[in-house]
Parts: sequence; C-alpha cells; structure tokens
Amino acid sequence: MREPGFSKLAGRVAAGLTALREGLRIVPYYWGGTHGATLAADGLSLPAEPGGTARGVAEGDPDDASAAAWAALYADPYAELVLAAAGAPQVIERPPGSLPPDQLIRARLASLAAGGDAPAVELGPGLARAATDLAAHPLLAPAADALAPDDLAALAGRSLAARVIADALDSDAPLVPVGDSRDAVVDRLAVALGAQPRGTERGVRSLVLRVAGSAASRAVVRRRRALTEAAHPAAADILRYLSRGAAVRAELRHLVTGLEPPVTLVGHSLGGIIALDTLVSAPLPQVRLLVTAGSQGPFLYESGSLPSLEHPAPLPSHVPDWLNLYDSRDLLSYLGGGLFPGRVTDVAVDSRQPFPASHSAYWTNPEVYRHIVDRLP
Repeated sequence: MREPGFSKLAGRVAAGLTALREGLRIVPYYWGGTHGATLAADGLSLPAEPGGTARGVAEGDPDDASAAAWAALYADPYAELVLAAAGAPQVIERPPGSLPPDQLIRARLASLAAGGDAPAVELGPGLARAATDLAAHPLLAPAADALAPDDLAALAGRSLAARVIADALDSDAPLVPVGDSRDAVVDRLAVALGAQPRGTERGVRSLVLRVAGSAASRAVVRRRRALTEAAHPAAADILRYLSRGAAVRAELRHLVTGLEPPVTLVGHSLGGIIALDTLVSAPLPQVRLLVTAGSQGPFLYESGSLPSLEHPAPLPSHVPDWLNLYDSRDLLSYLGGGLFPGRVTDVAVDSRQPFPASHSAYWTNPEVYRHIVDRLP
C-alpha cells in the first residue's frame, strides 16, 4: 500500500478499533515508501508489448483482440454458444418433415467423441469428453437456429478447443499449445463438424471476438508497466522483502521498542508477514498480541520461504498470541492453526466479495474489528 492510500487505510483502521474501545493509541508503520519495490531503471526490464514497445501499444492489434476473445473462451468455453443462442429467433417455422438444424451437429459431435482425443492431440486430452458435453448442451439448439451451418461448426470447434485447453490450464499442465497449433486444431474440428475448409485464413472470427474483442480487449490492462507497478503489493514487494527484508524488520523493531506495552501488532497481507517474521526473529516483550489479516505467513512457512523460520521448526515460545483472520474467498489468506497447534487462532470472516476484492475488504468489515478488540490485552 502506497500513499495516499496508506494514510486512508490507517485512519479507517484506527476509527474502527477506537470506536469499540477507548484509549487505544494507533501507531501506523508505513514501510512501503522506504522499503517498497520500485522500477529503479524506469522499466527497462519490461519486454515490448505486442504491436508496440514497453511504453506504447498499437491500438486495434488483431492478435491482441484475438487473445482477448480466447481468454473469454478459456474462462467459459460455452461463452460464444450463449451469445449465439441469445440471437435465435423467437418463433421458427420449418417445412414439414425437415430436421432441426441442431440434430446434424449433435450427430457429428457424437461421432467425433467416439473417435477419442486424436483429432486434438496437440492440445492435450479431453476432446471426447468435451464433444459429448457440447452435444448435450441445451443451448446448442437455439444457437443452431441462429447461425449458418458453417458458422455453427466453427463455433463448435472453438468451443471444443477452448474446453480442452481450459482443462489443461486447470490441471496446471506444463505444456500449452501456441495459437497457431490451436487454430489448426480448430480448423480441423470445424471441418469434421461440417464446415468448409477456410484456406489460409487465420485467427478466431467469432461472436466472442466481435463482442469481447471490441469491449473486453479494451478492459484488459494492456500496458505491462502499469500492470507490473500495480502488482507490487502482491508480487514485487514480497520478492523484495524476502530477499532484503532485514531493514524493514529492524525499523519495525525500533518503532515497537519505543512504545509503551502492551502492544498489538496488526498486519495485513505482506504487513502480516513482516510482523510475524520480526516477532520470530527475536523477542519483543512489549508485543502481547499479533493480528494478521489476509496474510501469507503460514504459507511461506510451510513452503520453506519464511526467512526467520523453516518448516518443521516450531513457533518460538517468545512469539505472542496470534490471531489470524482469513476469508475463504481471499486466495491470499492462509491458515496457521494446523501448522502451529495451540499457538494460532484462525478466525474466518466473510466479506461476501469475490477475489481479489475480498483481499481488500477486511477493513470495512465490522466483524474484523470486533474480533481484534475482543482479543486485545
């Protein structure tokens, strides 16, 4: 957290605590200004953006728009199917004896599934399952009513490829195909599902491209410098602390030594790591309670990355009581009770926010302040 945000946060925390208990003195420790990560060489380490440089990007890059469309499909392989179905006519009159247009694509999907995963072997396993699931999808019928057979076959091919790659990403597969391989498989699947060969035409031409590519691609952060700087609290600051954290701990220790006990250290995210690491390193008798919220200290300890303590070494006896607040929707919060039995109290709080908003919602949650004040010495 950088200024002016840090002062606003510190003021909110002070107000939340003193509203429940009078006489508290809140002493903020702003370490980010001195010890936080910066791009010291003005971003010279950043590669050039596609279609431009590290400091400028060509607008309207078709590859960038295609990547945005595929990102939407990896998140939901049926996203394009939903958009197509939404455009289907409300009432459809068919000649007597004619077959619904989805019947043929379902039969071809069933035939594709029967052949196994070979037609998409470059993408990884799962094609047969993906084809079976798409054939049974309830929106396939309205999508078939809305699209020409060639377009429907191409849509189905993209959906199948996206499903296989999404499954590979979910399983943390070590190899993910490049776009050229993916597009070649999509063309192959589309032809198998009834589309005419597209010749030399490349790329994804889809409803997702027209909708997500024109809107979502603008919403995607395209300037890597801004993304890198925005990620400092979660990435570069942690890396800098883990490699050069002694000065931060020494400064915090000096601050606490000058305070009148009993002292409670309250740390959010990386602040909780710093507080824990400082307390583990050497006794600070003024501190009677450690409070962490949305913090990665337990994870760093278990993974062997906490500088002051390596698993399975126990928590030193001089570390005070530890209240660890976490939100199950906050993917940057971790549990300490199982790692340090009897030494850590893990307490769940619920912001009703998705991640990453859940990681920043602790200090507007009245539950958090009540839990802290109830434990203050």
